[in-house]
This record gives sequence, structure tokens and C-alpha cells, in this order.
Amino acid sequence: MKNAELLPSIQRSVGRRSFMKSGLLAGGAVLGAGLLAKGTLAHTQESGALNAGDVAILRFLAAAELIESDLWTQYAELGGIGNLPPIEVDPNEPLNPYQVALSNLDGDGPQYIASNTLDEVSHATFLNAYLESRGAEPVNFDEFVTLPGSTAQGSSGSSRLTNLMNLNVDTSWFVRYRSATNSDLGATFPQALTLSGVTAIPRSDADYEGKSNPNFPGNDHIQAIANVAAFHFGYIEQGGSSLYAAMSQKVTDPEVLAITLGIGGDEIAHFLEWVDFAGNGVQAPVAPFADPISGLKFPNFFSPLNPLIQPSLIFPVPTEFKPNLPRVSIIRPLTDKFGGAVATIKSFTADGLFIGQSPKFLTLLQTMAVKADSAVRSAQ
Repeated sequence: MKNAELLPSIQRSVGRRSFMKSGLLAGGAVLGAGLLAKGTLAHTQESGALNAGDVAILRFLAAAELIESDLWTQYAELGGIGNLPPIEVDPNEPLNPYQVALSNLDGDGPQYIASNTLDEVSHATFLNAYLESRGAEPVNFDEFVTLPGSTAQGSSGSSRLTNLMNLNVDTSWFVRYRSATNSDLGATFPQALTLSGVTAIPRSDADYEGKSNPNFPGNDHIQAIANVAAFHFGYIEQGGSSLYAAMSQKVTDPEVLAITLGIGGDEIAHFLEWVDFAGNGVQAPVAPFADPISGLKFPNFFSPLNPLIQPSLIFPVPTEFKPNLPRVSIIRPLTDKFGGAVATIKSFTADGLFIGQSPKFLTLLQTMAVKADSAVRSAQ
């Protein structure tokens, strides 16, 4: 079956084989020693050593980006299409069912996944290279890339750093950014959906099968997996947005601040796309539907309409910041307690990203997180 038959809304696509051959994903190269330890930008800065706090912040951010690079690589192998810079376009190559399901949420979704992956890999590579250029130790997680990955067609078959096949996705972010209350001031938010013990990628070719859905190309089972992925995308990127905002308040070196603000802005750009993407999974024509295999149900959030889960609201609504000041639209949380390094690792662990990982890895991450949160901006 050709792309035009699967997705009339897609005007063009890029061959997945070309994407795989690009070198980004082939053979699990993303987490190779060369990328982690010897970035191409190493030794380009010669402006002196950083203080311990800035090193701790950068090392934790590099660790977070390596984690993101690993999970986004899994998404890109199975659901991504295309690459940057542009490569040869093949409008006749068929999409796999997961790509079709993701495209039902946005016709450009597979391209966005590929682009998001490239961004995260660039962040990890750059941060490690920058650390080396300032005389600090880069982060290398090669010894922990041991988890089994998907065996579905499209997967490289490489070992992984993170788990995407047994997640407990926190969907409260979908409510938080539609609320006028602020978690930094003690507000809590319910789950928009209950997604517990779920997979966000096809685990094997068996997940490509399921009952056909008459409303759109694909089937209910693989669409449910794509919908889980959509909410997981937003969960990951909202965490990165708050993390960079929280860490930027602690940075001392002006150049390091430029880096955290710059990369943090890119994370925000990612987040806004996935807010819209996830919302498309809980409105017509995709929703409502139920997956008879997993039992997952995705209602239409417009029926009935609840402003706290309204899919068409993609920008953060104005929220509290400080008593006696008007509400303002901002990234939140912004504080260590909810958006810092330790909070990030706690959240990632609860998400299930590290199921199967060694105690050594978890201890290392926790130690790095504590050091990053302990950093204090100092006068130079």
C-alpha cells in the first residue's frame, strides 16, 4: 500500500531507509563512545575553568540529554521519517502502521519526531564537548546501555539506556498548563488520562496488527500506542522546559547561562508542538475510541468540554506568580522542588524510564542531580 492510500494528507515523505542510513540511528551510534566522549566541538573554547556549580549543572543537563537522546532515538527508528539536512524524497515508500497512527495526530508528526531526535542528540553532543572545552569531565553512559529494545520492524535492535515499553505516563502536565494555579505555590493537578503500565512504541510486529478503524487509516491498537507516545512526548519536553528554567537561575558563568537559556528555549519549542499533538489524539476524528487489546480508552475531550483539558488550548494560560501581582503566562514549575534536577530524576523513575536499569546507574544519576540542585549563583 502506498503513502497516498494510507494518508492522503501527507503530500510528501522521506524514505525511512534513507533515514536509517544517515548515520544518526544506524547501529545505535547515538550513544557510542565517540559521540559521548569526543564531540566535534571539543576544545573550541579556551576561556578558563568553570566553577564547581556550573560544572555540576552542565553535567546533569548532559546526562538528561543523553537520556532524551536514547528514548527519542527509539521513537525515531520506529515512528520517525526524514532527516536534516534534507535527503532524497521518496513519495511512494509505504509507512509502517505506527507511522500511520502518528500521522493521524499530525501529518508532519513523523518528521517532527525525527527533528526532535536530532535536536536532543545535538544537545548531548554539544554539552559534553563544551564541558571538555572548559576542562571538565563529560558524561558517558555507555556501560548502562543494556536494556532490551523493541523487536518490531524498523528498530535497529540495539540495546537501550531507557525503557519505553512499560511506562506510567504522568499526564497532569496537560491540566497544569491549562490551569490558573501554580505548582510552585502548592497547586496539584489530576491526570488528564490514566496511562499506567503502557507501551509507547510497538514492542514487536504483533503490535502492528489490530482491528481496522473506519474513521482513519490504521487500527485501534497501534493508534492507542501512538496516543500514549503523544502524551509521553509532552511529558518529556515539559520536564526539560522546567529543568532548564530552574537550572538557569543557578548559573554563574555568562556563557553557560547563554547555553542553558538557548537550549531551554529549544525544549520549549518542542513542548508546544507536542501539546498540540497530544490534543489531537483526544478529539475527533481520532477520538473517542478504545483499544480492545490493551483496554485503553481515549475519550473526546470536547465532549463534554472541560477547559482544564481543552485540546485546542496549546499555550500556557496565565497563572499565579506572586501574591498581589497579576497572573502571567510562564513556564512552570520554575523551582528546584518541582522542576530541578532531583525532581526530574524522581519523575523519570516514576515514569518507568529506568525499569531494568542497575542500582549503580540510579545512584549515579541521583548524585549528579543533588550536585546540580546544590549549585548557587556566585559573583564573579
